[in-house]
Amino acid sequence: MTKEITENYEETAVLVGLITPQQNEERANEYLDELAFLAETSFAVPRKRFLQRLEAPNTNTYVGQGKLEEIKAFVESNEIALVIFDDELSPKQLRNIEKFLNTKVLDRTILILDIFVQRAQTSYAKTQVELAQLQYMLPRLTRLWTHLDRQRGGGTTSRGMGETQIETDKRIVQSRIALLKEELKKIDKQMATQRKNRGKMVRVALVGYTNVGKSTLMTLLSKTEVFAENKLFATLDTTVRKVTIENLPFLLCDTVGFIRKLPHHLVESFKSTLDEVREADILVHVVDVSHPNFEEQIAVVSETLSEIDKQEKPTVLVFNKIDAFSYIPKDEDDLTPRKKENIPLEEFMDSWMSNMNDNCIFISAKEKENINELKALLYEKIKDIHIQRFPYNDFLYPQVDNME
Repeated sequence: MTKEITENYEETAVLVGLITPQQNEERANEYLDELAFLAETSFAVPRKRFLQRLEAPNTNTYVGQGKLEEIKAFVESNEIALVIFDDELSPKQLRNIEKFLNTKVLDRTILILDIFVQRAQTSYAKTQVELAQLQYMLPRLTRLWTHLDRQRGGGTTSRGMGETQIETDKRIVQSRIALLKEELKKIDKQMATQRKNRGKMVRVALVGYTNVGKSTLMTLLSKTEVFAENKLFATLDTTVRKVTIENLPFLLCDTVGFIRKLPHHLVESFKSTLDEVREADILVHVVDVSHPNFEEQIAVVSETLSEIDKQEKPTVLVFNKIDAFSYIPKDEDDLTPRKKENIPLEEFMDSWMSNMNDNCIFISAKEKENINELKALLYEKIKDIHIQRFPYNDFLYPQVDNME
C-alpha cells in the first residue's frame, strides 16, 4: 500500500502520459495538468512531464523501453521520489516499471485514493475509502501487506504447508473487504432511515466537477460554514442543510466532486453517499466557467450522473467563477477561426441561456455576484415541486423576481 503523505511531507515527482489516436497531444497535456493538480493536492511537487506517442499503452511497461530509460535517467540524476502515470496501471505494468526504475510508482487511481485517505473525516467516509483502496490493491499484493495480519485478531491460524505468503496476505485482505462491506451495509441502513425522517421536503443536490466551488456556494445559500479550499476533493462527506428562501424551506446537500477517470472502485464504494443525488428532486450542476475545458467537465459529470440515476430531473446549470473568466480578443487581421478564449463572457451567456431555456445562470460565489438571481431561480423551481406535494399551500408563495 502506498504511504500516506502528510502535510509536513513533500516528494518530488515526474508525470507520465500518452498521446494516442483516442487522445491527442492537447488532450494529453490537459490530463497531465489535472494530474499535476492531483499530485500537488497530495503534497507532491511535479518536476517534469514525459509524453510519448503510441498506438496503445505498452502492455508490459505502459511506455516504450526507450522512454522508460529516459525517465530512469532523469529520476536518478534529480533524486526524484515518485513517478506518477496518468492511467491505471495493470499489476504486471506496475511490477515491471517499479523494478526497472527502482523508485516508488503511482498511477492516477492510487493517487486519487491517497487523496481520499487524507480527506476522509467521518467513519463512513473512511470505511468507503479503505474498501476502495483494498479492492484496488488486492490484485497488486506484495509481501508489504503482511502488516494487515494485525487487524484480524484472534490466535494463530493453521495453514497448509504449501501456502505462500502472498496467498496468506490475499486471504487477510479479502476478509477485511468482507468486513468493511458489512459495516457499510449497517451505515447505509442508518442513513436511509435518516433520509426517510426528513419527510417530504424538496431536496436540492449540488453536483459538479471537483473544485468548481460547490462548498462555497453551499455556504452562501445555507448561511453556515462548510469546509472549502482550492484543492481537489475538499469535500468527501455529503453535507445536508435545511435552507429557507423567503418562506420556502428545502433541503440542500453538497456531494463529492467528480473527475475524469474516476476510479471504478471509488464510484462503487461511494454509491451510498451518492444516494443523495438519486433522491434529490432538483440538481444544481455547478460549473467552473473559467476553466478552459469546462465543457468536457460538464460531459464527465453528466455521464457519471446518468450511471448513478437514470431518472430525468429538473437541472439548473450554474456557471460559477465569472470573476475569473478570461477573454482574449482576436486581432482584426487574424483570419484564423475563433478559439474558445476568443469568445466574450456575454456571448457564452447568451448561447447557454438560450440553449437551456433559461435553466442556467452565471454567478461568482466568491464575489457574491448574481446570488440573489440564483435564489430567485431556485425559488421558482422548488415552489413548483412544493405545490405538487402540498397543493393547498400555494397561497403562501409570493411572486419573487429578485431577492435580497
